[in-house]
Amino acid sequence: MTSTSLRRNILNKIRPALPEFTLDQCIKCNICTTACPVSAVTDLFPGPKYEGPQAARFRTRGQTSPDRSVDYCSGCRVCNMVCPNGVKIAELNARARAACVEGGNISRLLRLRNNLVARPELLGKLAHPISPLANIALNLKPVRWLAEFALGIHRSAPLPSFATQSFTAWYRRHPKPADAHRKIVYFHGCATQYYEPHIGRAAIRVLEANGFEVIVPPQNCCGLPLLSNGEFTAARRYHQNNVRNLVAYARQGIPIVGTSTSCTLTLKEEAPVLLGMEDDADSRLLAENTFDFNEYLMLLYDEGTLNLDLKPIPLSLGYHIPCQYRAHRIGAPGIRLLNLIPELTIIDSHADCCGIAGTYGFKQEKYAISMDVGRKLFDFISNEVGNSSVVTCDSETCRWQITHATGKHTVHPVELLAKSYGLPVEGALSDIS
Repeated sequence: MTSTSLRRNILNKIRPALPEFTLDQCIKCNICTTACPVSAVTDLFPGPKYEGPQAARFRTRGQTSPDRSVDYCSGCRVCNMVCPNGVKIAELNARARAACVEGGNISRLLRLRNNLVARPELLGKLAHPISPLANIALNLKPVRWLAEFALGIHRSAPLPSFATQSFTAWYRRHPKPADAHRKIVYFHGCATQYYEPHIGRAAIRVLEANGFEVIVPPQNCCGLPLLSNGEFTAARRYHQNNVRNLVAYARQGIPIVGTSTSCTLTLKEEAPVLLGMEDDADSRLLAENTFDFNEYLMLLYDEGTLNLDLKPIPLSLGYHIPCQYRAHRIGAPGIRLLNLIPELTIIDSHADCCGIAGTYGFKQEKYAISMDVGRKLFDFISNEVGNSSVVTCDSETCRWQITHATGKHTVHPVELLAKSYGLPVEGALSDIS
C-alpha cells in the first residue's frame, strides 16, 4: 500500500461522514441551546435550535429568516458537535444569514462593514506597501473611534498588524533543499501571507526538516470570512479559484497542508457543503487531499516517518483548541504532536470558544458578546497557567483574541515544533532558551 493510500484510509476512518443536510432529524431536545456559548451570555441570540431547525420549518423557498437574530450566531459549530442526531445546525444558520443578506435584511452600512472585514486578503494587499503607516494609524485612538462610528468596527477589536514583508516574498528567496525526497503543497492563507509570515516560515522549515520539497502555488483567501458574513456569491468565486489552482496537485497525490485550521476546514468541508459543491469532482478531490498541519504530521508519525530528533523545551503551556479545529472531527492532533517534545507540558483549556469567531468579535454590536463568550478561556489562561508568558493555539484570530484579552504571547504549535528541531524561530519563543 502506498503512503498516499494509507493516509486516505486513515483519513476515511477519522473523518466520519456527516448526516444529510436535514432539519427533520431535530428532536427539539435543546442540548444545542444548553451548550451554545453565545446564547449563554446574551438574549440577542435565542439559541441554535430556534434559529436553525425550528425556524427553518417556517421558511419556504424564496423566504428569508423570520428574524435577524440569526446574525448573532457565531458559527462556532458547538451545536453541531453536541447534537445527538447530527443535525447541521450551524449550516442551517449560515444559510439563513445568507438569505438575510440576499433579501436585503442587512443594512447597507452593516453589509459594507461586513464585506470589509471579510476580505483580509484585499486589506493585506492594500496596506502592504504602506504597512508601517497603516500600523501606526490602526493604533491611534481617534482612528479607532472613527472606525467604530463610521463602520461599526469596535474601537477595541483585536485587529492584527500588517507585516512589512509578505510570506510569499520570503518564500521566493528561500533556498530550496537539495535533499528533499517528497513533495507537499502549503496553503498559507491570508493571515500568514500578510499578518503573520513567521508562521509560514516556521512551517516551511519544519516540513523541510522532514524531507519535503514545499510547493507554494498561487492561491487566494479560502472564503470563510465571506461565508460567515453571508456573502456566498463572492465566497464561491474564491473557492472555485482555489480549486483550479490546487486540484492538479491533488490529482498527483501531493498532499495540501495548512497552518490555519479555519482555512483547511473550509477547503475540506465548509465551502463545499455551504456552496453546494460536494458533488463537484475537483472540489471533492481537493477536500480529500487537504490536511490540517498537525493532522498531517501525526499521520507521518503513525506511519513512522516523522522526524523525531526533538530537543527539550522545559515549559508548561496552556493550549486552546479552536472551534474550527474541533469541527474537523479529528480529535486533538495538536496535543499529540506537542506531547512528543521532551519536557514540554501542555495543559488543555477545555474551553468551548474564545469568542472571536473569525470576524464576529471585531463588530461593534458583538464585541462585548465575544469577550463574555471567551471569559472561561481567559480566566484559565490567567489563573491556571498564569506563570507562563506564552499560550499556544492553532487559529490566527483566536491567537489575536487571546493576546488581546490576557496580554499573553500566543504562538502556533508549529513554532514550538520548529524550536524543538533547533530551527530559527521568531517572536515570543526566540527569547526562551
